[in-house]
Amino acid sequence: MNASQTTWSTAVLGGGTMGVGIVYVCAQAGGQVWLVEPDDARAKAVKHEIGDAVASAINRGKMTEPDADELPRRITRLKTVDDIPENLDLVIETVPERLAIKKDVLARAAARKPHLLATNTSAISIDLLAADLPEPAKFLGMHFFNPVWSIKLLEIVRGAATSDHAIEQARTFARWIGKESLTVSDVPGFATSRLDLIASLEAMRMVESGVASAEDIDRAAVVAYRHPVGPLRLSDIVGLDVRLDIARTLEAAHGSRFAPPAILERMVAEGKLGAKSGEGFFAWTD
Repeated sequence: MNASQTTWSTAVLGGGTMGVGIVYVCAQAGGQVWLVEPDDARAKAVKHEIGDAVASAINRGKMTEPDADELPRRITRLKTVDDIPENLDLVIETVPERLAIKKDVLARAAARKPHLLATNTSAISIDLLAADLPEPAKFLGMHFFNPVWSIKLLEIVRGAATSDHAIEQARTFARWIGKESLTVSDVPGFATSRLDLIASLEAMRMVESGVASAEDIDRAAVVAYRHPVGPLRLSDIVGLDVRLDIARTLEAAHGSRFAPPAILERMVAEGKLGAKSGEGFFAWTD
């Protein structure tokens, strides 16, 4: 993106929870967005979730009817990374927190020659992901927070090869979508993931040892510390499988304080993944 532009062309790789939010805020800012989601059922769900977000924005007076009608027209769904237009301003990867999957998707995205390439990882090393990319200077982390349309922070992660120009572009993008940004070094878990995860894991251990119910632990965080949502409900929203992947990554990097509690491992093994499965620390319905 150059100084004369007033909008961004963006591709988002993956239609999960974070991908939906990123697509929404980019389209809401007025940009053209390409969503890569190979699964037809998931693509249909994305359309429904964006529709719900638009309806909520109208009800809260945050969006006009004409803007609401226009927003979905800015979103194009694609089935493969290889169909992304070349030379987009930005491509953001939001696939699961598995190194091999991310590296494959990023390599294919890099072949589309975007001006800026980013990963939404919350724990995996930027340098590790950049190792095989043809232009690592254009690559960095853009860690969004859930729900993307509500939380006004974007954590920008600088890798060893990330250029100053790429960092400045990322900050410009953050301002364009109405977010504040902070820039951190490529240390496992960065800044915010470490703070968030340690609180969530301790809350899980408290449930496991019978200190209090999930409802009361979350109520303490919301009422006493004014968190917008408690650590256990947030874990359900993020996905307990995602929490487990991140915990294992950070345990390998920082030691036993990030070891996943047995209750988390058991719930994931039983398919209790949180909101997306209908059951986690809380019961979830449509």
